[in-house]
Formats: sequence, C-alpha cells, structure tokens
Amino acid sequence: MKFFDVEYIENGRRQKITLKANSKSDVKNIAAARNYGMIVKIGETTNIPLADRINEFGDTMMRMVIKPKLKTPTLVATIRQLSVMTNAGISIHDSVKEIAKSSDDKRLQEIFNTINEDLNQGASLTDSIMAFKDEFGDVTIAMIRLGENTGNMAESLAKLAEIMQEVWDNQQKFKKAIRYPITVIIAIVIAFAIMMLSVVPKFREIFEQLGANLPLPTQMLLGIESALSNYGIIILAIFVGTIFFVKKTYNKSLEFKKKFDKYMLKVYLIGNILFFSSLSRFNLVFAELVRAGIPIAEALDTAVLTVTNEELKKKLSSVKILVGRGVSLTESFKDTELYESMLLQMINAGEQSGSLDAMLEKVTDYYKMKFNDIIDNISTYIEPILLAVLAVMVTFLALGIFMPMWDMAQAVKN
Repeated sequence: MKFFDVEYIENGRRQKITLKANSKSDVKNIAAARNYGMIVKIGETTNIPLADRINEFGDTMMRMVIKPKLKTPTLVATIRQLSVMTNAGISIHDSVKEIAKSSDDKRLQEIFNTINEDLNQGASLTDSIMAFKDEFGDVTIAMIRLGENTGNMAESLAKLAEIMQEVWDNQQKFKKAIRYPITVIIAIVIAFAIMMLSVVPKFREIFEQLGANLPLPTQMLLGIESALSNYGIIILAIFVGTIFFVKKTYNKSLEFKKKFDKYMLKVYLIGNILFFSSLSRFNLVFAELVRAGIPIAEALDTAVLTVTNEELKKKLSSVKILVGRGVSLTESFKDTELYESMLLQMINAGEQSGSLDAMLEKVTDYYKMKFNDIIDNISTYIEPILLAVLAVMVTFLALGIFMPMWDMAQAVKN
C-alpha cells in the first residue's frame, strides 16, 4: 500500500488530504466515493501521517510475532472464483484485481494486491505467486505454471481447486480419526502422572518406615516418582525444548531434514500415511501434466515439486535422469522401488498404448484408496498399541506397589 497527497476543491476552497491506496486509480475511486469534490492533483508522497506510521509499525510488529496464514477453505474458494472468472473470458489480471478488492481475508488482500502490482509490471502469474510459495504450496505453483504453458488457465485452476479440496478433506479426516487415540493417550498420561504424584508417595512412606529390601519394579517406580516430584518442571521444559529444537533444525538443515524424512518413512503407520499421500499427489499432478501434453521430463520436474518428503523426492527425481538417458518410464519407476509390480505393469501398458495419462490416473486412484483405507481404519491400527501400553503401565504399577506388600504379608504369616 502507498500514500498519496490528494488536492481537491470543495466549497470554493482548495484542500489537501493524504490517502492510502494501491494506485492512483484507486485513490480516484476513494475520493469519488467520499465526495471530496473536484480532484485537482494526485501525487505519491513519503510524508506519512503519524497515526498511519504508528499503525504501519504495529502491523509490522504483529507480522513478526504472529505470521498470518491463509486458511485452506478460503484459498480453495478463491482459486475456484479465479477459475470461474477466467473461464468466463475475464483476463487473469482483472480477475486478480477483483479478488484483491472483494476478499474479506486481510492476508489474501495483501497477497493479491502484490500480485496485481507484479502483473502491472509485466511479470507472469507464476513468477508473481512464487514469492508466496510457503503459503500457496508447490502444487499451486505447478498447476498455475501448467495453465500458463498450455493457455488453459481456467481448467488448471479448476483442477487445482479439486486437488486442494481433496488434500484439505484428507487432513480433516485424519484429524477426526486421530482424535480418539490422542484422547486415550492423554488420559493415560494424566492417570499415570496422578498415580505417581499422589498415590505412590503414600506408599513410599510406608516402605521407608518398614526399611525392607524393595524389589526392582518398586525401586524403579519410586525413582520415577522422585524424578517427577523434584524435577517435573525441568523434564517438561526439556521435552518441549527438544520438540522446538528438532522443528527448527528440520527447517534450517537440509541434511537433518533428509535423515529425518528417511526415518519417518520407517515409522509404523506414519510412514504409510506419508508414503501413500505423497505418491497419490505426485501421480495426480503428473497425470494432469501428461494429459495436457507437457513433455515427460518437464512434467516429472513439476510433479516432484509437490513431494515434501526429501527421501521420496530424491527417488522420484532420479526418474527424470533415467528418462533423459533413454530408459523407459516404466523401468525408471521400477528403479525407485516405490511402485508395486501391478502398478508398473499398468504404467507400461499405458506407455505402450499411448494412454499413459489414463493409466497414471488409475495408479493415483490406487494410492488414494490405500491412503483412505489407513485413515478410515486408523483407530483399528492404533488400538493394539494403546492396549499394550496400558497393559504395561498397569502391570508396572501393580508390581511396583503390590510386590513389597505381598512380601510383607508373607513375612507376617511366617
């Protein structure tokens, strides 16, 4: 946003006011809406009023402390609106300008105003939106690039909205499915903490008065109770600090990210969720690019951008290298060891018959089905682990508390 000095004549007097807007044309519209009279002169100024300076400073500080994020449903609705407008024959430039004016989301207004200014200076939509890659995501960049390359922006935007909606629905489905296991885990942790901090100390007093030799489970139980009672806050701080440290290192260090991503693919259940969701998204975008007539190598480059896991990205990136050396797409995918034999046969059939996009769509449906199966049955997969953890905890508490009491009872009988 810029500041403009507006000189106008009202009631026979020449007056001046400073307005905040994106361009001179916007200033004229604002002045007309407020009935300022006859506009004499409009000029950009650096002499910003004190109140606006304070507001600008406050907004800057708020953005530094709390970085505003785009809400996915709002973004999906915006992409759909852009698709409808461009399909109706409205230029992408005018469509972007209209979104900037009509959107209720403040962050979205800022982004589209910036994109509008870039377009005015001759930049492409892909280049303009690249500055907001972290907020829009790689899939958005890939599909907009596809729209510009093929000249069919409306169709690309419509497909992008479908992809984003599907990803959002899967995220909500996952959150809903994981809610029950998380509730159970929290309940177990709270129950264990209450037992340790309120029940075990009473038994400690009894055991210390008797002065008996305590069995190993009881010694371990009392050791945990002592650590939680004396260093509970420190332990919690270390736990939270470790999470923040790992998150920060993951975002800063590419080498750490590669190792972490490779490890996560081996973790029970989480690895499968990451694998199937990533391969489904990759094949979906790849199929759309191939259907649009984009060369295989370029389509692979763009589709790989949608994969966030570094281990999977490395393997899928190798496909382009092999294809460039003259290796068939089927053999290249086989070399990654990511595709099952059945899927490779389907890709090979599509490659031979010239219907690769249709076969890739079936491959996408397969990975989507596997992902949905995990999400729909996630409670079933997690319940055995929760039961095992609960059984171990109860057994540990029972042995730690009742073994010395049983020994004392035996001593009294003898």
